[in-house]
Amino acid sequence: MDRLLHDLPLNQRAKPDSMTIGKSIRIYLSEGTVTGIRYVELVNWTGQAVACPRNRLSELAEWPEANNPGVYFLFEGQAADSKPLAYIGESENVAKRLASHDRQKEFWNEVVIFTSKDENLTKAHVKYLESSLATLTTLANRYELENGNTPPEASLPRADRDAMEEFIVNVRMILPVLGHPILEPLLREPSVVDPTTTLSISQEDEVDILQNLTFGVNNLEARGAVTDEGFVLKTGSQVSLASSESMPGKLHRIKQGYIDDGTLTPYPDCYVASRDILFGSSSYAAAIVAGTSRSGPQGWKADDGRTIKQIEDERLGDT
Repeated sequence: MDRLLHDLPLNQRAKPDSMTIGKSIRIYLSEGTVTGIRYVELVNWTGQAVACPRNRLSELAEWPEANNPGVYFLFEGQAADSKPLAYIGESENVAKRLASHDRQKEFWNEVVIFTSKDENLTKAHVKYLESSLATLTTLANRYELENGNTPPEASLPRADRDAMEEFIVNVRMILPVLGHPILEPLLREPSVVDPTTTLSISQEDEVDILQNLTFGVNNLEARGAVTDEGFVLKTGSQVSLASSESMPGKLHRIKQGYIDDGTLTPYPDCYVASRDILFGSSSYAAAIVAGTSRSGPQGWKADDGRTIKQIEDERLGDT
């Protein structure tokens, strides 16, 4: 019996196979600027995307691609201290639906729509896409969804489901290119929390030694990973209750924001990270944990005891 998309673990859903294959994405700048309307297509794919600033919405109605059935994302501008807002919707005529959102929803400043070049997307297809993309957004936990409840999933024949899963793979590829990694988890494999330690523990062997780092200070223990985007403080990491004056002022604001939104949950002796948190550097993550200024490259250690700095120095020496 087939398993529904929502029943599959994240690392089995809408994910390309393990062999890395290069892709070509073409972006057409309608006015020769990156801030105007952009048309995006992936070579050998019948799907297409259009990204449009809110103040250009009237122009979008003139684009045939926007008057087809499709799914769309409304994006709030990126906020440094909190998760930005987003809304995922579907319509048989996206441009008309967006006109109502322009009147009723205040938070967004850009829309990205996905439709098909061959006009073969039906109402059932786009409802399936809307539900699946909302679920992936919730699992990735990068944006705060304005949808409320996850939209119900449409029932599709096997062949149509497979076609929509391929569509989702390509949506996931295009959105980060447009600056919105809304569907991408911070870490490639999901983590589980060991209730006896409150620390995030990988379920699979780490491929890269920098994906399984620890940092300990003042009886606190945290886990983290170096990623292409920066440094991720993993779920379950322990964070100091106090923050000294030596911690950068920016981090005081960021930490308080995480306390206010529940990302850092208070316990008698520490805060505990309730989700993976992305930082710009390992030093920022170490400072949040310690509550004082710290060197991340010298503080975070791999299982074999080497620091990030030692590992990176060795790698640079090998090149």
